Amino acid sequence: MKNLRFIFVLLKMKFSRMMVFRFDFFGGFFVDSSLFILQLLMFEAIYSNTDSIGSFQRGDMIIFIGTFSLINAINMTIFFFGTYDIPRKIRDGELDYYITKPVNPLFRMTFENINPGSFPLIIVSGFIIFYGILVLDLNVSVAGIVIYMIWVLMMTLLWYDISIILRTVSFFTISSTVTEQLEENFLSLNMKLLGVAYKGIFRVLFYFVLPYGIMATFPTQYLTGTLSWMGMIYGAVLICGFTLFMLWFWKAGLRNYKSASS
Repeated sequence: MKNLRFIFVLLKMKFSRMMVFRFDFFGGFFVDSSLFILQLLMFEAIYSNTDSIGSFQRGDMIIFIGTFSLINAINMTIFFFGTYDIPRKIRDGELDYYITKPVNPLFRMTFENINPGSFPLIIVSGFIIFYGILVLDLNVSVAGIVIYMIWVLMMTLLWYDISIILRTVSFFTISSTVTEQLEENFLSLNMKLLGVAYKGIFRVLFYFVLPYGIMATFPTQYLTGTLSWMGMIYGAVLICGFTLFMLWFWKAGLRNYKSASS
């Protein structure tokens, strides 16, 4: 309850700042929604010439795009703007401000810059997913929707874990440019390419090392009834493993941190 009250205070402060810079409320929404509309148009052009990509049909692909959009929207709404510049805070010594406060620094940075301007994209993503369900003529129960949303939240946590792990590398290096470019390029690739399309070394990379390939694929497969029990177990174990590693790696990074005053 103490943490919830703290998040509520941060949210009130965010709304106060947004009333000063109102364009920020809609800027991110328009950028992200335009990106996923372009993706829908791109895949519409692809499926006008083919019936399926791997095991994914046109409706599966629409749900995939909506799912990735939904995970990205939750990410942008809750933690992206608070954690994005962690490397700069480490490099400039601004992290001193966080570690001297009686609040977990990672918790503070995660929730200090909640962005309600990205929330409309969550609604847009829901419409895209609903359209995909109609295209496939799926009969989805309420329980199925609830479990699908649990998968979405689990994959959002996985996205967060990877994001923090890549930014924690900044504790041990001078420049974080390589990891930032790595994240940007891999995310861009996996927004466009289905996880089921990966084979060989790429499947190992995007299903295990940096599992961007499962983020939208597994929830989509669950909703369409093609996710196996082994896939469910693998996804759950992988998320637990990444979360535990992220927490350990972050603590190791803090121990290695050289503050601006040292």
